[in-house]
Amino acid sequence: MRERGSAPKQIAKVLGLRPSQATALVRRVAEEALANIEPDQRPVVGCWVNAGWSTGLDLAKAPEWAAADALGQEPDPGTGGFAQILLARQERASRVTVTGFLVDVYCLGVKNVTDPEVMGAGSLTTYVPMYYSAFDHRPLPIGVEQAQTIVHGAVAYARGLGFEPAAGFADAAVHLGAPPGDRPVIGFGRDGKPFYLSGPYDNPRKVVQTLERTCGPDNYDYLAHL
Repeated sequence: MRERGSAPKQIAKVLGLRPSQATALVRRVAEEALANIEPDQRPVVGCWVNAGWSTGLDLAKAPEWAAADALGQEPDPGTGGFAQILLARQERASRVTVTGFLVDVYCLGVKNVTDPEVMGAGSLTTYVPMYYSAFDHRPLPIGVEQAQTIVHGAVAYARGLGFEPAAGFADAAVHLGAPPGDRPVIGFGRDGKPFYLSGPYDNPRKVVQTLERTCGPDNYDYLAHL
């Protein structure tokens, strides 16, 4: 009856239940149905990326994504090189699962993963700003297909350079899902060239040695203390 659009009160009348019992029944049935759906097929509650994520990337084949990131079109926004993505999917009636990815879009691919976490849907109003608190601008809402394209595209680019994604990526990717086959192509690297910017937990010497081997001299750039 619920599938035909019947309200809980109508269901209660037909089944001889109190309205509160019918409401609880509808909720339980919905939760059981959702539990049988694969994580990457569950409804998307929200998806975001930091403003300026597209700086230096080739988005000629994704003009709508480029236009939506006005900060990324500025000469030096100070945000280039990283896409911080957060995805929230419906878990059950009033709960969501959030998963996050820190993506080096210039070189290393997925550097860090926020493991899937279940929380109340109302908590997103405080969790999202906290997740992006290191940025000066509010995050941009995006479609899950764009998030999938950024994450999986960056992973493929990094693997071509000799780098694997961070631990936990496989588990988090189950919630993200694979990108559609007809997705736009993003040109990774800074202005078409691998660019390594060292981080606090990197081994810069090893990274540069890998780039030297996979790219060859003068075919990559880096900023690191070796």
